[in-house]
Amino acid sequence: MPEIVLSQSLSVVLLALASAAAWGMSDFGGGLLGRRSPVVGVLVVTQGVGFLIALAATVVRAEPVLGVRDLALVLGAGLLACAGVSSLYRGLAVGRMGIVAPVAAILTAMTPALIGIALEGVPSAVTLSGMGLALIAVVIVSAVPDHGSNRPSGLPLGILAGLSLGALSFVLSRVDGAYLLAPLAGIRGVQVAVFAAVIVAGRRAWRLPRASWALAIGIGAVDLIGNVAFLTAARGALATAAVVSSLYPVVTVLLAATILRERVTRSHAAGIVLAAVAITMIAGGART
Repeated sequence: MPEIVLSQSLSVVLLALASAAAWGMSDFGGGLLGRRSPVVGVLVVTQGVGFLIALAATVVRAEPVLGVRDLALVLGAGLLACAGVSSLYRGLAVGRMGIVAPVAAILTAMTPALIGIALEGVPSAVTLSGMGLALIAVVIVSAVPDHGSNRPSGLPLGILAGLSLGALSFVLSRVDGAYLLAPLAGIRGVQVAVFAAVIVAGRRAWRLPRASWALAIGIGAVDLIGNVAFLTAARGALATAAVVSSLYPVVTVLLAATILRERVTRSHAAGIVLAAVAITMIAGGART
């Protein structure tokens, strides 16, 4: 029996780590691609790939059709995803990934916690402490200048992305737990429809260079894999999955520093580490 429990715990941790790695890589890839191609085109392709994969997997798994209540929640979540993902990719494309990624992640964790306070009362001391650390981390990360870069911080877009994705997380948590891939397919379907409408109505340029298509398809697939890995891990141990997977901004920042040579000062690094600790405390405390 102890061996079985240990094996299950290890599986949850590994799946959560996989989701963190996938989310971190897809965020970095989306921001990088947005620097080379129209962001709205990147969004249509990446989310379209995720939609097709999720829809096919939903059919294979023979998941039931979403009920009226769950469908309404998914539609709302899809609109929040449009705001969140577009702001995140835009911020990572035009701003500094080392600022946008951790700020967005902090607010993604804090927003559902704040909604929980409004609806359910004061949370645990761990969550409150994490939220305090998060505010300090935001100040440190956003205030650190980078004299070696001519890019704007991207802070406003990071804030909008975090608030939207945090609200998305809350809305999605209200969907019936019997579903796994159907809500993901629905959310991405809404995103594709909205982004396509923006392209048509605004006559926006969207076509990606031929050399960028492989990366865009990979980003869409990896992002969906991250979501499936997290949802699978969460069914085994939600608190553990939430804490471990919330470390994904570290991956984005490390990739930006390694590949794009974004400068990370000591103060900036301290703020990012503090952000990771804060996110872990919020995610863990909110689900214990």
